[in-house]
Amino acid sequence: MKVTGTSTLTADRATVWRALNDPAVLVRTIPGCRRLEALGDDAYAMTISAGVGAIKGVYDGQVRLSEQEEPGSFRMHAQGAGAPGTIGADVQVTLEDAPGGGTALSYAADAVVGGMVGGVGQRMLVGVSRKMAGEFFANVDAALAGAVAAVEPAAPAAATEPDQGQVFTAPPAPAPSDFARGVAVGAAAALVGALVGAWIAGRRPR
Repeated sequence: MKVTGTSTLTADRATVWRALNDPAVLVRTIPGCRRLEALGDDAYAMTISAGVGAIKGVYDGQVRLSEQEEPGSFRMHAQGAGAPGTIGADVQVTLEDAPGGGTALSYAADAVVGGMVGGVGQRMLVGVSRKMAGEFFANVDAALAGAVAAVEPAAPAAATEPDQGQVFTAPPAPAPSDFARGVAVGAAAALVGALVGAWIAGRRPR
């Protein structure tokens, strides 16, 4: 399953690359993200909640970053699993200067799904994933503008970059209405749509 999309953020590329490197902010801006843990070596574990009404699920995944070219591009490899199935994705993300100012961000994800998730129509999954990615980028834009308060890490905070094993948490938020078709769609949307944002946690200065 291929998912592509674009978004324009108000801040310039350098600001986006520097500012969106705080896991405490990331855990509040990825839709459904409940927990983020630094594993070291540009790898992170995350827990995402998805569902609607009484139909909910919790899905665990890992993200690893590679080919990082600050402030222009990076590649992300992600895997996740939950009760309805599994998903693996390879995502290429590019940041460019937007013609009218700000940052033009584009992403191209190649995902493979299994289990019940694999039985959901691809068009539906792609549409919901794009909508969730759009919601994530809107949250990020608001965070850069100071509209989203940072969360305190569950472990003692590092002065610059997160320590291995440091965990960031956020209170569960209501699931978006897009998940009304069931937990299988929710799993794919959360693990594909939100994957594009997980790189932020890895962008700490070396």
